[in-house]
Amino acid sequence: MRKLTATLLLLLAALLFTLPAHAQFGKTLGKLKTQADEVLGGKGPLSEEAIGEGLKEALNQGVDKAVSSLSAVDGYLESPYKILLPEEAQSVVSRVSALPGFGNVEKDLTERINRAAELAATKAGPIFVDAIKGLTIKDAMNLLMGNQDAATRYLEGNTSAPLAAEFQPVIRTALDEVNANEIWNKVVTAYNKLPLVKKTNPELDAYVTQRALEGMFGLIEVKESELRQNPALRNTDLLKRVFARQDK
Repeated sequence: MRKLTATLLLLLAALLFTLPAHAQFGKTLGKLKTQADEVLGGKGPLSEEAIGEGLKEALNQGVDKAVSSLSAVDGYLESPYKILLPEEAQSVVSRVSALPGFGNVEKDLTERINRAAELAATKAGPIFVDAIKGLTIKDAMNLLMGNQDAATRYLEGNTSAPLAAEFQPVIRTALDEVNANEIWNKVVTAYNKLPLVKKTNPELDAYVTQRALEGMFGLIEVKESELRQNPALRNTDLLKRVFARQDK
């Protein structure tokens, strides 16, 4: 009887020690299976290269939407990025508007400089795309986990000067195409003939270029922020997986 009891106790102890081991082993197998399923199903951990591609895809989408929006008719004129006349020009226009034939000159000029910006915006896309291609893997990792406008600020800081150099001739040509320079020259000529005024002639092309680029980057920033905050806008599997990391 004692021998049977001892045997039963030994079997019970073995069972008690073995069950946790089997349970742990089962958990480990389950975890490994899940990880394997994720990798095979395209849901595993992203490589740094994939994250870089995801950030480039996001920036390209933001740029494309900004360019498409601002290059449309009234894209600048009827948007929060409407370009107003420079302060010095407003002073000139206010003095000249009382002269015959110049009553609507401010409205006319404002419309024309925004038309010039809209025309120039159609040619901005490739410049941005080339800049985005230069984004390194290290940059992408930093930008993903950065501020809501990190990617836009990176793009702005690394492309503003070359963009302006490429953009301004387009703006200058566009201002001629919409006759803004011709009207402005008439305004300045009339203004400079007035008594007791300081001769002036602000360059519209440099000013419009600066404001057009500010508007472009402003809209790209909005698109970046929306993509970061709203998962529903992540319209590809790569974007969903990349930005899921910054959601954590």
